[in-house]
Amino acid sequence: MTELATMDFHPQPQAGRPKPWAFPAPERGTLDNGLTVLRCHRPGQQVVAVEVLLAAPLEAEPAGLDGVATIMARAFSEGTDKLSAEEFAAELERCGATLDAHADHPGVRLSLEVPVSRLPKALGLLADALAAPAFADSEVERLVRNRLDEIPHETANPARRAAKELSKELFPATSRMSRPRQGTEETVQKIDSAAVRAFYDKHVRPATATTVIVGDLTGVDLDELLAETLGDWTGSSGEPRPVPSVTADDTGRVIIVDRPGAVQTQLLIGRVGADRHDRVWPAQVLGTYCLGGTLTSRLDRVLREEKGYTYGVRAFGQVLRAAPDGTGIAMLAISGSVDTPNTGPALDDLWKVLRTLAAEGLTDAERDIAVQNLVGVAPLKFETAAAVAGTLADQVEQYLPDDYQATLYQQLAATGTVEATAAAVSAFPVDRLVTVLVGDAAQIQEPVKALGIGQVTVVSAE
Repeated sequence: MTELATMDFHPQPQAGRPKPWAFPAPERGTLDNGLTVLRCHRPGQQVVAVEVLLAAPLEAEPAGLDGVATIMARAFSEGTDKLSAEEFAAELERCGATLDAHADHPGVRLSLEVPVSRLPKALGLLADALAAPAFADSEVERLVRNRLDEIPHETANPARRAAKELSKELFPATSRMSRPRQGTEETVQKIDSAAVRAFYDKHVRPATATTVIVGDLTGVDLDELLAETLGDWTGSSGEPRPVPSVTADDTGRVIIVDRPGAVQTQLLIGRVGADRHDRVWPAQVLGTYCLGGTLTSRLDRVLREEKGYTYGVRAFGQVLRAAPDGTGIAMLAISGSVDTPNTGPALDDLWKVLRTLAAEGLTDAERDIAVQNLVGVAPLKFETAAAVAGTLADQVEQYLPDDYQATLYQQLAATGTVEATAAAVSAFPVDRLVTVLVGDAAQIQEPVKALGIGQVTVVSAE
């Protein structure tokens, strides 16, 4: 009789106890040259993310040279005193690294991503770019031409055109906030290598800069590596620039940017509010998410699901410029697009949503879903080194403590429905919203006037 084969089964694995998640806490230090460094060890993240923040805000640009910060930012990857633009790009490619840079109201930021095995070489290239940029005439001229080529495309883009008009309407003409971040055709064409070099010499130095490094740093002597690379960057000491106060006019009104024949109308409805230092910010984040943060939010339920006016409408808050004393400002806005014939009805229903919110408030179910989505998704949102580094850099730019993000999630979870309602209603008062519509004025002007949501003005799209 043949014996039956037997199988040995391993015991079924038992699920462990879930570990509470918290936003990573960085270590903070300062190099001998004054450069502030935030480091964050993230086991398993073999691609390291590095962010460098330079205290060169847009409001520091010389009069008539709007855009020079953007050209400087782009020129950092266009060669050094040792390497031409082509050689510098080739060296980055050999490292498997990417280097991007952009200028915004808080300052200029450089973003590097590189496999940890190539971090020493990549940090050396980054240090050379910061300490000894070439700013060659030919490269700056090319960057200026490229920027001039971009401007007509931005003007033709309804969303970009709406954003430009809203900034112009909200802020006084004397404020840098009122003008395009990357400059206009008139200002950009005046920029040359001498202007870029002068802006660099005046504002870029290690003593007023911050570097954020996030990734798996196992076996990396980061102190020694930083000393040999970014630590060799020299420059004079300097005090941080004071943050200028900003005023805004959010008197309720409508501006139509005329696009004859447009089949859709781009909507951008906004005003300004306090920055993240304000204690209402967590409740405002929650309330705004309930209003228009996802496909199941109130605005989408009405304008997309019930009425079919749009593919989606979003409400959001975006910090424009923070200040240590909490006097910074954020843009609070609702954006989307609707088909031209339904522009008037869509705006009418949008205002009804806001009035209903003020009269009846949010529901507990809406609040619970928002908390679940905002807090529950955080571990996935920050699973990459780049996401963590970017958020830490945001906190530095906005003068926030290093544990701000971790505290924010605790505050969101503790925010009640009544608080979230009050914050959303305060953020979007129906009589204090500037509405920008990019569309066919001949078709939408009269229906919009009939709504009574503010004086209607028509401007050219050019």
